[in-house]
Amino acid sequence: MTPMKNLRHLVVASAAAAMLLLLAGCSSMGVGVGIGVPIMPGVSIGVGVGSGGVNVGVSASKGPVGVGVGVNQKGQVSAGAGVGVGTNVGGVSVGVGVGSSTVIYDPKEPEKR
Repeated sequence: MTPMKNLRHLVVASAAAAMLLLLAGCSSMGVGVGIGVPIMPGVSIGVGVGSGGVNVGVSASKGPVGVGVGVNQKGQVSAGAGVGVGTNVGGVSVGVGVGSSTVIYDPKEPEKR
């Protein structure tokens, strides 16, 4: 591995550790995994499964910043934004990020949104 790649892996690992420490102070935290399929540069359609259930959505990103809208299995529509870092490890993209989202439509409470 070249010194630049070693430096990049060190930066990504350090950023991941810092974000985990920041998240440890949050009152609520979610964990999940998902896959995105690019449909054009910077835009992808994805599906994920996490502590909040199944979510399908569309996202757009430019550099480390991303925004997206998704629908979960309860029909709730959420919008979110985040920032993250990533790298390629052994041909697989690995990354970590932090973000925030909110429910913008809930079919059980349509008048509140």
